[in-house]
Amino acid sequence: MYLEPLSMNRFTTALIGQLVVCTLCSCVMKTKQIWLFSAHMLPLLARLCLVPLETIVIINKFAMIFTGLEVLYFLGSNLLVPYNLAKSAYRELVQVVEVYGLLALGMSLWNQLVVPVLFMVFWLVLFALQIYSYFSTRDQPASRERLLFLFLTSIAECCSTPYSLLGLVFTVSFVALGVLTLCKFYLQGYRAFMNDPAMNRGMTEGVTLLILAVQTGLIELQVVHRAFLLSIILFIVVASILQSMLEIADPIVLALGASRDKSLWKHFRAVSLCLFLLVFPAYMAYMICQFFHMDFWLLIIISSSILTSLQVLGTLFIYVLFMVEEFRKEPVENMDDVIYYVNGTYRLLEFLVALCVVAYGVSETIFGEWTVMGSMIIFIHSYYNVWLRAQLGWKSFLLRRDAVNKIKSLPIATKEQLEKHNDICAICYQDMKSAVITPCSHFFHAGCLKKWLYVQETCPLCHCHLKNSPQLPGSGTELAAQPHAGAEQNVMLQEGTEPADHEHPPGTTIQEGSGDSSELITRRSDSQEGSVDPKECPQSEKDEARPSEST
Repeated sequence: MYLEPLSMNRFTTALIGQLVVCTLCSCVMKTKQIWLFSAHMLPLLARLCLVPLETIVIINKFAMIFTGLEVLYFLGSNLLVPYNLAKSAYRELVQVVEVYGLLALGMSLWNQLVVPVLFMVFWLVLFALQIYSYFSTRDQPASRERLLFLFLTSIAECCSTPYSLLGLVFTVSFVALGVLTLCKFYLQGYRAFMNDPAMNRGMTEGVTLLILAVQTGLIELQVVHRAFLLSIILFIVVASILQSMLEIADPIVLALGASRDKSLWKHFRAVSLCLFLLVFPAYMAYMICQFFHMDFWLLIIISSSILTSLQVLGTLFIYVLFMVEEFRKEPVENMDDVIYYVNGTYRLLEFLVALCVVAYGVSETIFGEWTVMGSMIIFIHSYYNVWLRAQLGWKSFLLRRDAVNKIKSLPIATKEQLEKHNDICAICYQDMKSAVITPCSHFFHAGCLKKWLYVQETCPLCHCHLKNSPQLPGSGTELAAQPHAGAEQNVMLQEGTEPADHEHPPGTTIQEGSGDSSELITRRSDSQEGSVDPKECPQSEKDEARPSEST
């Protein structure tokens, strides 16, 4: 042994390994008596002392017997410990189930055992070993296409069992969570974690991968077929991640465009992320079309990426409109209509794509192979992405049509009436160069009032129900030509009288004020002929909760 370097190296390695085992055993058993775990080192020490081979065999048997006796002694002295531990654990489980329920117990065990992290680490170790084994046997550098094929093949090799497939699912979930968290951090900085500390995202992508893998029988395929199928499944997962990134970025970008924040760095981050979400999905769709033959099924797969680019384009267009309005001294006319048409266009495209997916799925179910999983997915997709989306779009269209019809039925204020009114719009607090007049003689911008009518059909100031303003009976002028009620009240206050409707219900007699109060009230009621009837403004409507001015 001393003369042969190879034997000496093997002996040294074995001796160091046995010392590490002894140390670990003493740490686990919480004792400093390392000699209790050193019996198996006796053959090595005998070899070191050049003991004959026959004696080393006897020493080895003694070490095995001594170690076995130690194990039996420990088990005998702690025979009731597992029973007591199981008994106390059972009592704790029963208490938790009685207080919090079985679901809370399952979630607690899931979090304490960190099952997702264990599966993720297990899969990453498999993937790392697969990559290492490939590069350790290759001498020449691989091309880009070869690296992509290597990546997909390695993932396919690590999905041969249900456990490894679950590891891939949890790995994808954590990767998606990290990407979405990084996206929100890039847009908002540390404020992203203050507003949304949980960041409960990423699980949707993992569940999508699991459903697609189970439905297509991914585990049962060969490695090459599994790699090509994984390329399509991972494409769908990445498209879902990009859509989630757009859901995070869209309100932040629009709020930044509508605000008066002039920080160039914030605007650069928002615009750069939108440009990435505009270009990258289109590039993904182009790349997958290069590898697969274009058919209807592939068109459905890449349609989500195309719609993501279209939605980002609409978001950027609205952002540019907001920025143009910010630099202009006057607001852009019909801004609400432009935003409605932009949003409506890609909403309609989303609906048409979802309808095509349902139609194709139904045709495959009828004329192809029928599966319970496929039928459930088609039903869920039909309800959430087709039926509910169609209902929401139709309801929005009806509300807008009713609001537009009501606005068109209201009279438009003339230049003289605007000069006499000499006030701002009570909704947006901006000067009025054009306005419509409600039946209750209130002036508003037509666009502002239209947005208000999306929420409720009452006047923003007095809460009277807004109906189509009729022509005044017996006169050729519209209702809006009547004097403003506020002007008459000012005249009466200057004369020392009190308005008829000031803290008095209609029809009561005013006892205070000058002797001409009743005559003034009669003259005022005659001059208000054709104005809103008190019956049209019931007390119940006045007592409704007044919406905030920001609406």
